[in-house]
Amino acid sequence: MKGGYTKAMARKSPPPSRPRTSHTTATAMPGVRRSTAPAMPPAPPPWIARQLARVDWAHVRERLTQYAKLARMDRPVGALLLLWPTWWALWLAAQDFPPLGTLTIFTLGVWLMRSAGCVINDFADRGLDPHVQRTRERPLATGAVTPREAVLVFLVLITLAFLLVLLTNRLTIELSVAGAFLAITYPFMKRYTYLPQVYLGCAFGWSIPMAFAAIGGGDWTTFVKTLPLCGLLFLANVIFSTIYDTEYAMVDRDDDIRVGAKSTAILFGDADLPIIAVLMVTFMLAMLLVAQRGHLHWPHFAALGIAAALFVWQQWLMRGRERDACLKAFRNNNWVGLALWVGIVLSYALK
Repeated sequence: MKGGYTKAMARKSPPPSRPRTSHTTATAMPGVRRSTAPAMPPAPPPWIARQLARVDWAHVRERLTQYAKLARMDRPVGALLLLWPTWWALWLAAQDFPPLGTLTIFTLGVWLMRSAGCVINDFADRGLDPHVQRTRERPLATGAVTPREAVLVFLVLITLAFLLVLLTNRLTIELSVAGAFLAITYPFMKRYTYLPQVYLGCAFGWSIPMAFAAIGGGDWTTFVKTLPLCGLLFLANVIFSTIYDTEYAMVDRDDDIRVGAKSTAILFGDADLPIIAVLMVTFMLAMLLVAQRGHLHWPHFAALGIAAALFVWQQWLMRGRERDACLKAFRNNNWVGLALWVGIVLSYALK
């Protein structure tokens, strides 16, 4: 009886119900795929969205394009001519590959300071550039950028460069103040002296003592010990800058005479090519002394041979003193700087 009753109850009992699982529970179970729909980014607050909607982005792009032209960001040759001597100094000071952080700081700093120098140069020459064929289309000369805008762009660039220097050490920061003074005052030299190209060499070359100070850790005793090599390299760069900026000034010589600007191209007159040749030889001798002080090897001397050949090519280009030929010779100095840097790098890499 008891067994029959139990069987009867089992027949009447409903089957056990399945546990219900929600979608969320199911997706959390092993073997079940989660939804892969990307999460939507949070919407900006309404007041920000309203402000962004009011911005004339076409106008913003146009202004930024003009500022980039003002800073010559579309013409990198000038920045490279400043970069190569800086890299020479970093490798010579470190006697090998320099610290990556220091290399990055100086590379960005060169780009910013060259841009700032171009802006302040155009600001100083805003009354002269409209009368010179090569510069009459510059943003300040055409009125596309106002003098006030140019000053603001300059302040932004030089502030960013100074913030980079703050990542180094005290001695490098102190030297940067002198470098900023040279960069700001250079554009006005053509009104008072026929040697603005020499002054440019000092301004462009000031990154050399800064590089030695940064690699040396800011220690004054260490910096003094490097002065013979640092001083030789600085002198060589002043000569190198005078060479290529005189070639550059030869493009504008007739216009500069007409508007009353001064330059080494005007000072040298018909003797410009022989004097530039003497400066080229002097530069090569200075770089030979740098090799002796910096313990450089055969790759550097091979690079000097390439540089000498490039200088001969520049003299050939400028033999008729045509504007385009002189400008081409100026740009060719980028390869001189690159060749010498490669020579220095390989000298230490194969040591």
